[in-house]
Amino acid sequence: MSATAPTTPERLVDRIPSLTGAQMLAELVPPRQFTGATLDSYRPDRDYPSQGAAVAAMRHFVAGAKSGGLFSRKKTPAVKPGVYLDGGFGVGKTHLLAALWHQMAGRKYFGTFIEYTALVGAVGYAPAVQLLKGASLVCIDEFELDDPGDTRLISRLLSELVASGTKIAATSNTPPNALGEGRFAAQDFLREIDSLSAKFETIRIDGLDYRRRDTGAHAVAVADAAAAIATATGVTTLDSFDELLKHLAGVHPSRYVKLIEGIDAVGLTGVHEFANQTDALRFVAFVDRLYDAQVAIYADGTALDAVFPDDMLAGGYSKKYLRAVSRLIALTSNTA
Repeated sequence: MSATAPTTPERLVDRIPSLTGAQMLAELVPPRQFTGATLDSYRPDRDYPSQGAAVAAMRHFVAGAKSGGLFSRKKTPAVKPGVYLDGGFGVGKTHLLAALWHQMAGRKYFGTFIEYTALVGAVGYAPAVQLLKGASLVCIDEFELDDPGDTRLISRLLSELVASGTKIAATSNTPPNALGEGRFAAQDFLREIDSLSAKFETIRIDGLDYRRRDTGAHAVAVADAAAAIATATGVTTLDSFDELLKHLAGVHPSRYVKLIEGIDAVGLTGVHEFANQTDALRFVAFVDRLYDAQVAIYADGTALDAVFPDDMLAGGYSKKYLRAVSRLIALTSNTA
């Protein structure tokens, strides 16, 4: 965080962010914690050989993409134009995706699934195709499968980009405690993008969440968020949990990145378990942006890794909630 002296916290609910199509396009770069990500800096867990194998597969993809492997007449197997990283939370998929982005030359884009759907929504389908066409690489982190309409929309977009020569890389999450669901997730992905399935190389990455690997950590709840945030440095905010949820309902998730722009730490008072799934899903999208920007969270009340009730964790959006839990643990780990 910033080294400046503590200041009076702002309120997120007072921020009304706006975001144009051009600004959305400019935001399509790796999160700042991955600005230096390389394949060499990825640290495979030796207990899970698939992690080392994934690094080797990504090197092969980069080499093939740089040499025009798709059209190569060599006897060595041609590199497919798409690669899909299938695995659980905290196994380094985003690191590998960012490392790939850094190694590729030319115009390239890196964003989450929701950022690409928001771009299409803001400028229209045909203009979005024209904006992205000609890119050497398009990376999609956290490819979502729970909205068939959006999934088909992005699949159609990717088909047009691949046809024009763009390479595609994507990730999606598998709950670490869901036996056999990793392969099922890959099959889901390929079935939903059936027009692209033959063009994607699926790389399975097993392992433990690195954010919990050594400690089995939990999210930290402070005794008084207002007092705690007062000790934080840089630009800070303080809101009640319920007021923040109400505000998020009036801001499109694509604008959450602007909502937290320039903020070093957020304080939340009165955190409690979710009773409404719509609120929970909006909060997940908000947490994703906090994590991308590495914004610390000081929260009192219910610990943030306990806000999703069992029925939500067992439901159709379990992957999103479990990803959020992992990230909330990371963002609160230094706020005790």
